[in-house]
Amino acid sequence: MAKKQGGRLISSAGLVNYYESEDKRAFHISPYAVIIASAAIGVAILVLNMIY
Repeated sequence: MAKKQGGRLISSAGLVNYYESEDKRAFHISPYAVIIASAAIGVAILVLNMIY
């Protein structure tokens, strides 16, 4: 039997391979910053719903 060339997975059925960018100029956000920001927005929405 013939072996397939390359070791990559074929992207199909909505599966996509993502690779990290090595660009140092790219804008990077810490995962903790995203969690804290989303929690703060959620608390702000709850407080505004209670006030109004």
